[in-house]
Amino acid sequence: MISISIVEDNEQFRQALETIVASQEDMVLIGSYPDAEKAYEGITRHVPDIVITDLSLPGMQGFELMHKLRAALINAQFLICTIHDDDDHVFEALKNGACGYIIKEPVTVEDIVNAIRELNAGGAPMSPYIARKVMASFRKPVIENETSLLSLREKEVLELLAKGYQYKEIASKLEVSTETIKKHLKNIYHKLQVQNKIEAVNKYHGNR
Repeated sequence: MISISIVEDNEQFRQALETIVASQEDMVLIGSYPDAEKAYEGITRHVPDIVITDLSLPGMQGFELMHKLRAALINAQFLICTIHDDDDHVFEALKNGACGYIIKEPVTVEDIVNAIRELNAGGAPMSPYIARKVMASFRKPVIENETSLLSLREKEVLELLAKGYQYKEIASKLEVSTETIKKHLKNIYHKLQVQNKIEAVNKYHGNR
Protein backbone atom coordinates (compact mmCIF):
# COMPACT_ATOMS: atom_id res chain seq x y z
CA MET A 1 0.00 0.00 0.00
CA ILE A 2 1.38 3.42 -1.02
CA SER A 3 0.83 6.00 1.73
CA ILE A 4 0.34 9.56 0.49
CA SER A 5 0.13 13.08 1.89
CA ILE A 6 -1.14 16.05 -0.12
CA VAL A 7 -0.09 19.69 0.23
CA GLU A 8 -2.30 21.96 -1.88
CA ASP A 9 -3.85 25.34 -1.07
CA ASN A 10 -6.49 25.17 -3.82
CA GLU A 11 -9.36 23.42 -2.02
CA GLN A 12 -11.03 22.14 -5.17
CA PHE A 13 -7.84 20.63 -6.56
CA ARG A 14 -6.87 19.23 -3.14
CA GLN A 15 -10.22 17.49 -2.87
CA ALA A 16 -9.79 16.12 -6.39
CA LEU A 17 -6.43 14.64 -5.42
CA GLU A 18 -7.96 13.16 -2.26
CA THR A 19 -10.68 11.52 -4.34
CA ILE A 20 -8.15 10.10 -6.81
CA VAL A 21 -6.03 8.57 -4.05
CA ALA A 22 -9.07 7.18 -2.22
CA SER A 23 -10.28 5.47 -5.41
CA GLN A 24 -7.09 3.40 -5.83
CA GLU A 25 -6.83 0.02 -4.12
CA ASP A 26 -3.05 0.27 -3.72
CA MET A 27 -3.02 3.78 -2.17
CA VAL A 28 -3.98 5.27 1.18
CA LEU A 29 -4.24 8.96 2.12
CA ILE A 30 -2.69 9.69 5.52
CA GLY A 31 -2.64 13.48 5.38
CA SER A 32 -4.03 16.42 3.39
CA TYR A 33 -2.94 19.98 4.13
CA PRO A 34 -3.80 23.49 2.81
CA ASP A 35 -0.37 24.95 3.59
CA ALA A 36 3.22 23.94 4.19
CA GLU A 37 3.28 24.81 7.89
CA LYS A 38 0.47 22.38 8.72
CA ALA A 39 2.01 19.86 6.33
CA TYR A 40 5.37 19.99 8.12
CA GLU A 41 3.74 19.31 11.48
CA GLY A 42 1.64 16.46 10.11
CA ILE A 43 4.26 14.81 7.93
CA THR A 44 6.89 14.76 10.67
CA ARG A 45 4.38 12.87 12.84
CA HIS A 46 2.98 10.56 10.14
CA VAL A 47 5.54 10.03 7.40
CA PRO A 48 4.08 8.97 4.02
CA ASP A 49 5.80 7.18 1.16
CA ILE A 50 4.99 10.08 -1.17
CA VAL A 51 4.21 13.76 -0.66
CA ILE A 52 2.27 15.39 -3.50
CA THR A 53 2.89 19.11 -3.19
CA ASP A 54 2.37 22.35 -5.06
CA LEU A 55 5.20 24.90 -5.12
CA SER A 56 3.19 28.10 -4.67
CA LEU A 57 1.69 27.89 -1.19
CA PRO A 58 0.62 30.51 1.34
CA GLY A 59 3.43 31.22 3.78
CA MET A 60 6.19 28.66 3.46
CA GLN A 61 6.70 27.63 -0.17
CA GLY A 62 6.92 24.08 -1.47
CA PHE A 63 10.70 24.41 -1.92
CA GLU A 64 11.12 25.32 1.74
CA LEU A 65 8.86 22.50 2.87
CA MET A 66 10.92 19.90 1.00
CA HIS A 67 14.15 21.39 2.33
CA LYS A 68 12.91 21.34 5.94
CA LEU A 69 11.54 17.81 5.71
CA ARG A 70 14.80 16.55 4.25
CA ALA A 71 16.74 18.34 6.99
CA ALA A 72 14.50 16.56 9.51
CA LEU A 73 15.54 13.27 7.85
CA ILE A 74 12.03 12.57 6.64
CA ASN A 75 12.39 9.68 4.21
CA ALA A 76 9.56 10.53 1.81
CA GLN A 77 9.55 11.08 -1.94
CA PHE A 78 8.24 14.35 -3.35
CA LEU A 79 5.98 14.61 -6.39
CA ILE A 80 5.50 18.20 -7.55
CA CYS A 81 2.11 19.00 -9.05
CA THR A 82 2.05 22.66 -10.10
CA ILE A 83 1.27 25.18 -12.83
CA HIS A 84 4.91 26.35 -12.96
CA ASP A 85 6.90 25.09 -15.93
CA ASP A 86 9.78 27.60 -16.04
CA ASP A 87 13.44 26.68 -15.52
CA ASP A 88 13.76 28.41 -12.14
CA HIS A 89 10.89 26.50 -10.53
CA VAL A 90 11.78 23.16 -12.13
CA PHE A 91 15.44 23.14 -11.15
CA GLU A 92 14.87 24.66 -7.71
CA ALA A 93 12.37 21.87 -7.03
CA LEU A 94 14.77 19.16 -8.22
CA LYS A 95 17.60 20.71 -6.19
CA ASN A 96 15.46 20.57 -3.05
CA GLY A 97 14.58 16.92 -3.43
CA ALA A 98 11.70 16.54 -5.88
CA CYS A 99 11.70 13.12 -7.55
CA GLY A 100 8.82 13.82 -9.93
CA TYR A 101 7.33 16.91 -11.57
CA ILE A 102 3.96 17.09 -13.31
CA ILE A 103 2.08 20.10 -14.61
CA LYS A 104 -1.49 20.68 -13.42
CA GLU A 105 -2.81 21.99 -16.70
CA PRO A 106 -3.44 19.74 -18.43
CA VAL A 107 -3.30 16.73 -16.11
CA THR A 108 -5.61 13.73 -15.96
CA VAL A 109 -6.52 11.24 -13.26
CA GLU A 110 -4.50 8.66 -15.16
CA ASP A 111 -1.46 10.98 -15.24
CA ILE A 112 -1.54 11.41 -11.47
CA VAL A 113 -2.11 7.74 -10.68
CA ASN A 114 0.64 6.65 -13.07
CA ALA A 115 3.04 9.24 -11.64
CA ILE A 116 2.46 8.00 -8.09
CA ARG A 117 3.02 4.37 -9.05
CA GLU A 118 6.07 5.18 -11.17
CA LEU A 119 7.62 7.20 -8.34
CA ASN A 120 6.92 4.45 -5.83
CA ALA A 121 8.58 1.95 -8.16
CA GLY A 122 11.78 4.00 -8.27
CA GLY A 123 11.09 6.09 -11.36
CA ALA A 124 11.12 9.86 -11.90
CA PRO A 125 7.75 10.78 -13.45
CA MET A 126 7.66 14.07 -15.35
CA SER A 127 5.29 15.76 -17.74
CA PRO A 128 6.77 15.46 -21.27
CA TYR A 129 7.56 19.18 -21.48
CA ILE A 130 9.41 19.08 -18.14
CA ALA A 131 11.33 15.94 -19.14
CA ARG A 132 12.51 17.65 -22.35
CA LYS A 133 13.58 20.71 -20.36
CA VAL A 134 15.62 18.59 -17.95
CA MET A 135 17.22 16.62 -20.77
CA ALA A 136 18.12 19.82 -22.61
CA SER A 137 19.97 21.09 -19.55
CA PHE A 138 22.39 18.16 -19.84
CA ARG A 139 22.90 18.56 -23.57
CA LYS A 140 26.21 20.33 -24.12
CA PRO A 141 28.03 21.08 -27.37
CA VAL A 142 30.73 18.60 -28.34
CA ILE A 143 34.20 20.10 -27.96
CA GLU A 144 36.97 18.48 -30.00
CA ASN A 145 39.63 19.66 -27.54
CA GLU A 146 40.04 22.18 -24.79
CA THR A 147 42.12 24.60 -26.85
CA SER A 148 39.03 25.47 -28.87
CA LEU A 149 37.73 27.16 -25.71
CA LEU A 150 40.59 29.68 -25.65
CA SER A 151 40.06 33.25 -26.79
CA LEU A 152 42.38 34.88 -29.35
CA ARG A 153 44.08 36.90 -26.61
CA GLU A 154 44.60 33.78 -24.49
CA LYS A 155 46.21 32.05 -27.48
CA GLU A 156 48.47 35.08 -27.97
CA VAL A 157 49.58 34.81 -24.36
CA LEU A 158 50.39 31.12 -24.78
CA GLU A 159 52.33 31.73 -27.99
CA LEU A 160 54.49 34.33 -26.26
CA LEU A 161 54.98 32.07 -23.25
CA ALA A 162 56.11 29.30 -25.59
CA LYS A 163 58.72 31.69 -27.03
CA GLY A 164 60.16 32.24 -23.57
CA TYR A 165 58.78 35.68 -22.79
CA GLN A 166 58.22 36.62 -19.12
CA TYR A 167 54.94 38.00 -17.78
CA LYS A 168 56.17 41.63 -17.85
CA GLU A 169 57.42 41.26 -21.41
CA ILE A 170 54.11 39.71 -22.55
CA ALA A 171 52.21 42.53 -20.83
CA SER A 172 54.36 45.10 -22.60
CA LYS A 173 53.93 43.49 -26.01
CA LEU A 174 50.16 43.21 -25.61
CA GLU A 175 49.95 46.67 -23.98
CA VAL A 176 48.18 45.44 -20.86
CA SER A 177 49.12 45.13 -17.19
CA THR A 178 50.93 42.19 -15.65
CA GLU A 179 47.82 41.51 -13.55
CA THR A 180 45.78 41.16 -16.73
CA ILE A 181 48.25 38.56 -18.02
CA LYS A 182 47.94 36.66 -14.75
CA LYS A 183 44.15 36.69 -15.09
CA HIS A 184 44.45 35.37 -18.64
CA LEU A 185 46.70 32.58 -17.39
CA LYS A 186 44.26 31.69 -14.63
CA ASN A 187 41.51 31.33 -17.24
CA ILE A 188 43.82 29.33 -19.50
CA TYR A 189 44.72 26.89 -16.71
CA HIS A 190 41.04 26.41 -15.94
CA LYS A 191 40.03 25.86 -19.57
CA LEU A 192 42.91 23.49 -20.34
CA GLN A 193 42.64 21.79 -16.94
CA VAL A 194 46.35 22.21 -16.16
CA GLN A 195 48.34 23.42 -13.15
CA ASN A 196 51.16 25.53 -14.61
CA LYS A 197 52.42 27.37 -17.70
CA ILE A 198 54.60 24.47 -18.90
CA GLU A 199 51.62 22.09 -18.92
CA ALA A 200 49.52 24.79 -20.60
CA VAL A 201 52.02 25.38 -23.40
CA ASN A 202 52.56 21.64 -23.97
CA LYS A 203 48.84 20.94 -24.09
CA TYR A 204 48.16 23.89 -26.37
CA HIS A 205 50.79 22.85 -28.90
CA GLY A 206 49.86 19.18 -28.57
CA ASN A 207 46.24 19.86 -29.55
CA ARG A 208 46.89 22.22 -32.44
